[in-house]
Amino acid sequence: MKNIALIEIEHDAEAKFVERPNRFLGVVNIIKPNPAENVKVHVRDPGRLVDILLPGRLMLLKYAGSVTRKTKWDLIAGFCNDHWVLVNSGYHRSITERILTHPGISPFGKIKSITPEVTFGHSRLDFVVMLPDDSKIWIEVKGCTLAENGIASFPDAPTTRGRKHLESLIELRNRGERASVIFLVFRNDAEKFAPNEVIDPLFARAFEKAVAAGVEIYSLQFGFDTRTIRYLRTLPVVMKSR
Repeated sequence: MKNIALIEIEHDAEAKFVERPNRFLGVVNIIKPNPAENVKVHVRDPGRLVDILLPGRLMLLKYAGSVTRKTKWDLIAGFCNDHWVLVNSGYHRSITERILTHPGISPFGKIKSITPEVTFGHSRLDFVVMLPDDSKIWIEVKGCTLAENGIASFPDAPTTRGRKHLESLIELRNRGERASVIFLVFRNDAEKFAPNEVIDPLFARAFEKAVAAGVEIYSLQFGFDTRTIRYLRTLPVVMKSR
């Protein structure tokens, strides 16, 4: 297993989770450095996070400090199964860019350029990568925070948007383009990855069609030690999460 440092993510407070009133809002009790109760925090990850955002669970927070925001804190990570799990999707882009430009990690080898946020049809895909031979690869990135019985799975909530991304990648493949999905797995307790057919059977079906069409699937596992995101390994991909 590799252990390659990618990016630094600092935190400003440690807290215990209380509740999640809505999709993007959490309530915590800060325990250090300055204790405070019923503090509102922004939850950047839209997933359910059902085994992470539990009452009493330890959380890491970063102070936002913007006067225009309703919440002064961002939720960074939660402690689950004896390790920290990154639950802030705002870092996915920088993590992926670091992966793509790292010669020891990039699934595509050496690349010439990266263009983020590229529109194809009705979808906005995360990246287009240009290779040295001027060929290109369309890439969509998904963060994975759910794992059960050693299997990381995506999504942890039904996602019409995620399914449409897969359909766009399939269409690109049908046009002769290279297309890929990179799953960023932030669970140390996972040994493999699979689409979550229980939570979202339509996504799982689209995933199977994408694989059959030749969309390249990569599942990369990361660790977080409260300060540094590290690449650990590439997980094998299977078709069933159960």
